[in-house]
Amino acid sequence: MKSKKLLKKLSELGFPLFEKEEKLDADSVLAQVAKGGDFRLWEGFPVVLANSAEKGLFSYENALLQLKQSSDKSKLNALLAMSLALYDVLELKFSWAKKLLNSSSPRVKKDSDNFKEKLKRDLMFTVAGREMSAQRLKTTFRNYFRQNQNSLNELLLVKEELGVEYALSQVFSPKQKELFLKKLKSEKFTKTEKEYFSRSVKKKALALANPELHRLARKLLEA
Repeated sequence: MKSKKLLKKLSELGFPLFEKEEKLDADSVLAQVAKGGDFRLWEGFPVVLANSAEKGLFSYENALLQLKQSSDKSKLNALLAMSLALYDVLELKFSWAKKLLNSSSPRVKKDSDNFKEKLKRDLMFTVAGREMSAQRLKTTFRNYFRQNQNSLNELLLVKEELGVEYALSQVFSPKQKELFLKKLKSEKFTKTEKEYFSRSVKKKALALANPELHRLARKLLEA
């Protein structure tokens, strides 16, 4: 991937430098950033990774396949470890971060723990042979991440709402779900809706609110 094309793709992944272009291959972009060794882009790697993963565009396995040399794969793992450590220190709870940590190389977790200690104390640290500044890394991430925070929050909200919608559909019929949500919004019921809610929906809601039932359900899923 040519440098100019790479930078344009980085712009669409939350590290804006040039105008947008065609559909992205985030795995290839992140792999090339790791391989290239451009210091400025390495500082922006956590931004690009966060935006890519939040949009479901990043696959660790596919990114590794883009790299042939073991040294380049080591760079990618080091940057992943640095990014995951940064998210943790900044108390950003990404649902995909833990999965990524568990599915990546064991070295990633070890390096991430080491990076966390440096980042917490704002010390210089070494990533794949390059010295990085904890303060510069944090500042770069905050500056670019802030620009994308609203869109990321909207994405997380949509994902949460879709999860609730799906769960409600497993328990309530379409009409029951409608009344359940209507009640939560404190909207007025017709006489018929009020009777149906009390007769059917409320009973199911009471069952769902039962802490013992909730405990048993979680135990069943963990078995």
